[in-house]
Amino acid sequence: MIVGILAHSTVSDLRVAERWYSDLIGRAPDARPMDGLIEWHPGEGFGLQVWSEPDRAGGSTVVIEETDLDAAAARATEHGIRRDGPGPGGGRRILQLADPDGNRVVLVGD
Repeated sequence: MIVGILAHSTVSDLRVAERWYSDLIGRAPDARPMDGLIEWHPGEGFGLQVWSEPDRAGGSTVVIEETDLDAAAARATEHGIRRDGPGPGGGRRILQLADPDGNRVVLVGD
């Protein structure tokens, strides 16, 4: 039985990524389990890992469910994060973003 899932994104510069993801999520990471890894845990059993793996950076996709997509879009704009949307997608609304390495980050909401 699966009791948790961690999505991950691989990046080339962990400091740059930490600033970008912290701005997006609205807070600093919850954990630093080892060198080259930071994590956010918004709820029990799930989270987001950001790994420093320069050779693999830029090929990840992360989908995050957001309770207030319009507020997330405003926060992205406030922090200079380029965005596409929110707009329709998959029967809901989505906000498509790319982190500094080009990893796709899609926020989903109603």
